[in-house]
Amino acid sequence: MTYNIQERTLHFKQPAGTSRGVYTTRKIWLVYLSDGKKTGMGECAPLPDLSCDVRNDYEEVLEGFCQKLCESGEIDYEAMRDYPSMLFGLETALLNLQHGDIMFDNAFSRGEVGIPINGLVWMGNYDEMLQRMEEKLEKGFRCVKLKIGAIDFDQELDLVKRIRNRFSFHEVELRLDANGAFPYEEALYKLELLSQYAIHSIEQPIKAQQWALMAELCRESPLPIALDEELIGVNDLEMKHHMLNIIKPRYIILKPSLHGGMQGCREWIDTARDMGIGSWITSALESNIGLNAIAQFAADVYGDHITMPQGLGTGQLFTDNIPMPLEIRGDKLWRSER
Repeated sequence: MTYNIQERTLHFKQPAGTSRGVYTTRKIWLVYLSDGKKTGMGECAPLPDLSCDVRNDYEEVLEGFCQKLCESGEIDYEAMRDYPSMLFGLETALLNLQHGDIMFDNAFSRGEVGIPINGLVWMGNYDEMLQRMEEKLEKGFRCVKLKIGAIDFDQELDLVKRIRNRFSFHEVELRLDANGAFPYEEALYKLELLSQYAIHSIEQPIKAQQWALMAELCRESPLPIALDEELIGVNDLEMKHHMLNIIKPRYIILKPSLHGGMQGCREWIDTARDMGIGSWITSALESNIGLNAIAQFAADVYGDHITMPQGLGTGQLFTDNIPMPLEIRGDKLWRSER
């Protein structure tokens, strides 16, 4: 095999706001693997200030792993445990090379079924978030994820209240993502206020790497808590079990680019399932190359009849996205055969 790496910058249609800041562009590295006859493509997309493998010599390290793969014909999973975005890119490129467009043979990949997804409402001012919420509901989404923590909490609470006044929890499942924005001292009080409005779950209410405090919140919270950022950098299988056993969340949310590639996410899912912890899979602002691989992977992990909405509605974020046979119909992501 031979390889080629191309760096690209994607541009958001609208600034993407999180509690950690606002993204207007997105740097990715596309990895191409070739056996002389066929070519496979994968995407390496670390997130600044979030991914555990962000580094100044990122492309140089990626080249080293590509060379090793081309020489051996296999991915060295143990060596790449601490480089999840690179691992995911190489996993995707190798699967694409070996199997073509259908990397996992399932009903979604063949274009026979769609995967239910949540609508995503980015942080903004009150009016912007209300408008975005209206748009998602008008498009038919029955599960909406609201990013909170960037504006005044009372305004966010009012926004949640307005949604619930219009739509019962039977009509719209509401998920919240705090991205670690709540101070621990205020977290339980805020969770109690939010719990009045039939919230499905809240992601990462306090900052990561506070296991004891997060465990206490999970015990006391009237809302189911899901872990996201908490999983970043926990790449050892034994440590995954140890952390989940301490915190005991209701759910974990998995992004292959952040949480160990596909291999690492399988470990998380299997470990959590054994402990009675639920999970779902989301993208991490990848291009359509990464999104296509994540969606096929999700269908492989959860089967042909996924009922829990996944976080895979990010394919329309960029002005210069890479074309792939993906489309959103109603509240489902579909893959059309080429």
